[in-house]
Amino acid sequence: MKILHIDSNHPLLINQLNALGFTNHENYVDSKENIQKSIHEYDGFIIRSRFSIDKAFIDSATNLKFIGRVGAGLENIDCDYAEQKGITLIAAPEGNRNAVGEHSLAMLLSLFNKLNKADREVRNGQWLREDNRGLELDGKTVGIIGYGNMGKAFARKLRGFDVNVLCYDLKTNIGDSNATQVNLSQLQEQVDVLSLHTPENPSTINMVNTNFINAFKKPFWLINTARGKSVVTKDLVTALQSGKILGAGLDVLEYEKSSFENLFTSNNMPEPFKYLIKSQNVILSPHVAGWTIESKEKLAQTIVNKIQEKFC
Repeated sequence: MKILHIDSNHPLLINQLNALGFTNHENYVDSKENIQKSIHEYDGFIIRSRFSIDKAFIDSATNLKFIGRVGAGLENIDCDYAEQKGITLIAAPEGNRNAVGEHSLAMLLSLFNKLNKADREVRNGQWLREDNRGLELDGKTVGIIGYGNMGKAFARKLRGFDVNVLCYDLKTNIGDSNATQVNLSQLQEQVDVLSLHTPENPSTINMVNTNFINAFKKPFWLINTARGKSVVTKDLVTALQSGKILGAGLDVLEYEKSSFENLFTSNNMPEPFKYLIKSQNVILSPHVAGWTIESKEKLAQTIVNKIQEKFC
C-alpha cells in the first residue's frame, strides 16, 4: 500500500509505517490542486490541517482506503462523503488529550492567580501585591461541555483539587468517577468555571453566545481549548465587560485562519479582538493546547497503531 504524507510529523510515523511494509511518499509543498492530480495513485493519505478534503478531492482519490489525520478532530474532511466511498477515517484524540487537559488546567490556574498580569507588572517595576490577590480552585464547581477524550483528560487533572466536577454531553451515560453528568440547565445553574471540549460541528458553532452566557446563574470563568468558532467573540467581550464572565483562557479563536498574523499588520483588526488582547483577565495562546513535545510523538504513534490494526 502506498501512503502520501502532506504534513510533516514525528519521524516515527514514516519509520514505523516503512517497517510495516508500507510505501511512504512525502509532499509538503505542492498545492492541493497538484496533489489532487496524483492522489489516485495512493491507498492512504495522511494530513494535519494544510487544506480541506472535499468531495472533489475524494472523487479523485479512486484507490483511497483511508485518511489519517494527525490530530483530534476530522472537521477538515467531508466525513460523510468519505465514508460513503468506503474510506476509513482515522484520527488520534488519544495522542494529545493529556496535553489538552494540562493546558486547560494551566490556563485556569493562571487566571485565578493573575500570573500573566503579575509577571508583566513585576517586569515593569510594579510590586502590587493586593491588586494580585488570587482565588483558590478548591470549593468551586467546574463544568465541562464535551466529555470525550479531552473533557475526560481535564477532569482527571482536577482530581487533586477539592472541586465538584460536572459534565454535559449529547451522549448519555458517560459520567464517571471524575465527573457527574448533568443536563445543560443543571450545569448552567451550578458552575463557577466552564471548560469547552467540543468538536466543531453545526451544533457547536456559535454555541457560546449571549443567550447561552446569560443562562448561567452565577458569573463564571471560561476556558476554551476546543474550537474557536464555538464562541461568539463579541458576545464574550460583552460578558467580560459586564462581569458575567469573570475571565477567559482562550487557546482557540474565532479569527483563526492562515492569515491570522495579518490582523496585526492591517487595519482590519476586529474590535472584539482588540479588547481581548488588552484585557488583563484574558489569557491567549495560539492553538497549542495539544501541542507538546510528548503529544507530537503520541499522535504519530496512535496513527501508526490504528493503521496497523486495520490494514495489517
